[in-house]
Amino acid sequence: MIKNLVLSVLMALVVAPAFAQRRPNIILIYADDIGYGDVSSYGAKRLTTPNLDRLAREGLRFADGHAPAATCTPSRYAMLTGEYAWRKEGTGVLPGNAALIIEPGRTTLPSLLQKAGYTTGVVGKWHLGLGPKGGPDWNGEIRPNPNDIGFGYSFIMAATGDRVPCVYVEDGRVVGLDPADPIKVSYGTPIGDWPTGKANPELLKLHPSHGHDQTIVNGISRIGYMTGGRAALWKDEDMADVFTQKAVAFIEQNKTKPFFLYFATHDPHVPRVPHPRFAGKSGMGPRGDAIVQLDWCASEILAALDRLKLSSDTLVIFTSDNGPVVDDGYKDDAVAKLGGHKPAGPLRGGKYSNFEGGTRVPFIVRWPGKVKRGVSDALVSQVDLLASFASFTDQKLAVADAPDSHNVLPALLGKSKTGRKHLVEQAGALSLRQGQWKYIEPSRRPKVNANTNTELGNDTSAQLYSLADDLGETNNLAAKHPDRVKEMEALLQQIKQLGRSRQ
Repeated sequence: MIKNLVLSVLMALVVAPAFAQRRPNIILIYADDIGYGDVSSYGAKRLTTPNLDRLAREGLRFADGHAPAATCTPSRYAMLTGEYAWRKEGTGVLPGNAALIIEPGRTTLPSLLQKAGYTTGVVGKWHLGLGPKGGPDWNGEIRPNPNDIGFGYSFIMAATGDRVPCVYVEDGRVVGLDPADPIKVSYGTPIGDWPTGKANPELLKLHPSHGHDQTIVNGISRIGYMTGGRAALWKDEDMADVFTQKAVAFIEQNKTKPFFLYFATHDPHVPRVPHPRFAGKSGMGPRGDAIVQLDWCASEILAALDRLKLSSDTLVIFTSDNGPVVDDGYKDDAVAKLGGHKPAGPLRGGKYSNFEGGTRVPFIVRWPGKVKRGVSDALVSQVDLLASFASFTDQKLAVADAPDSHNVLPALLGKSKTGRKHLVEQAGALSLRQGQWKYIEPSRRPKVNANTNTELGNDTSAQLYSLADDLGETNNLAAKHPDRVKEMEALLQQIKQLGRSRQ
C-alpha cells in the first residue's frame, strides 16, 4: 500500500508540470461580411450584439484590426497561409467548383498548430477551392481538401450560400449524398433540367436584385448551375444551427487536449435567410436578423466553453473576412430597413473597397487572465496570425514560410501598444498603411460598384489620407505631401518586388 502511495505521488509530480504547461485552446470565429459598425461594441446602435460585446468586454478590442483583403477568398487565403493573396494568381473570389488554391505541404496556420500538438478543425464556410486542378468530383472522395493542409477535421460548405453546389462536405465527402443521384456542377453552360431564377421567378421565395438568377435550390436562385444530390441539399434556414452544432461538438470531443477550431460562419453573407426564431428580431430585415443569429452562434461557443470549464484555457478571436455590404444580390429589404445604421461605422467604403471600410473590421481577442482587457490602437492584420502563433508555440518559421506574416503577438496579448509598421490592403487596387498614413495606388477601375452602390476608392491619381484626423478618408492630401506619396509608393513597389514583407 505504501509502495502504491509512493508511486501515485511520483506520477502526480511528473504529470502536474506537463498539465500546467498545456497550451491553451484557440478558437477563431470568422464572420462573413461583418462591418466595423455592425457590432454594438464598435458603435452600432440600431442592433445589439451582447455576446460579441461580452468578448470585447472580457478581452481586447482592436480599433485598427484588418482583414487582408476587401473580399472573402483572398482574405481567407492570406489568413491561412501568411501570404498576401495578390501575390498569387487565382486567389480572387472563387466559383463553387474551383480547385483547392492552397497547395498541400506548405506551412499553414492549422499545420503549424498541428505540429505544436493541437487537434485542428474547420467548420463553416471554406471558399478556397476543393480537389485537384479542374475541380472536384462531388460524387466520391474529394482530395485534396482542408484535411490535406493541416486540418484534422472539416465540415464545410465549398464556397458561399449564393453559389452551387448547395451541399455540406465533411472530411472530403458530400454529406448525405445518394450515389443514385450524382451531383453535376457548371459555372458555364446550363446543365440538367432544374429550374432557374431567370426563367422561373414564380418559384422563388427570395428574388435576386442583380445576378444570382441561375439554379434554384430551396426557393432561392444561385450563381452557377447544378443538378443531382437532392438528398444532400442544405436548407438555408438551418445553416447556422448545423454549423454551430458541429463546432460545439468539436469542442466537446476535444475538451481534454489542446485544440484549434476555425469556425467560419456564413452570416451575414447573402442569401440572408436566418432561422425563423431570429426573423424580425433586429427590426432591420434579414441582414440585421442574420447579425443577431451570428451573435447567437458566438453565444453557443462561449456557453460550451463555460459549461466545460474551458473559458480560462481558451484564446478566442472574433473577426470578419472583409467589410460590410448591404445589397449584394438579393431583394431582402436590407437597404430599405437600414435606417440610420452605418455598417462601416465612421469608415468610408465597405466590401470591395480600397477605403478603410473594405478591410478594417471588428477584431477582438479574449483569453481570461492572459490578454489585457481594453482597447488597442495597434495596427494588426489576420495575415499575422501565422507568425504570431509560431511565436506563441515556440516554433521557428522557415524563410519561405508565411512571407507577409509579422509577429504581432505582444500586441494581440495586450502587452504592446504597437503592431505592424506597415500593411498592404487589397481591393481593386492596393493600398499601403504606414502608421496613420494611407496611400492608395492609382487605378483606372470604376469608382463605384454599380450593383452594390459601394464607393470603391479608385482614382486615376494617387490618394493620400491622414487617418489620425480624417478617418473617413475625405481629404486627399497627395498634392500637399508629394514627398510622402513618393516614399510610400516606393515602399509599396519594394514590397511587391521582394515577394515578401516579413523580415
